[in-house]
Amino acid sequence: MINPKDASSFRWQDLPQDQPLALLDRRRIIGERMMLAEVRLREGCRVPTHAHENEQFACVLSGRLRFGIGAEGSDARYETILTAGQVMHLPSYVPHSAEALEESLVLDIFSPSSERTGVDRS
Repeated sequence: MINPKDASSFRWQDLPQDQPLALLDRRRIIGERMMLAEVRLREGCRVPTHAHENEQFACVLSGRLRFGIGAEGSDARYETILTAGQVMHLPSYVPHSAEALEESLVLDIFSPSSERTGVDRS
């Protein structure tokens, strides 16, 4: 049975912050079927190529990021640069990397939810 009292509200600044990579700070809200992450990447932050079960939307709120899409060294790999207001959709198991070309703020949406994503495994 659905209980309206199960609804919750959060303030990013009140949530615990971790740093799974150098130059990357993250706060997360982990739900039953999805996860939101506020990710701050300082200029020069490099997220190595990884893949994960989770489908991911990376919503660039500010800054500029270079995404590498596809397996390292494959002919199918390409790069694209996203700026504020753009969203990268990453289907499950698609290898990808990211580099902050300037300080950037990203809202990552993952489904299914997971305590660990590719950043935690890098």
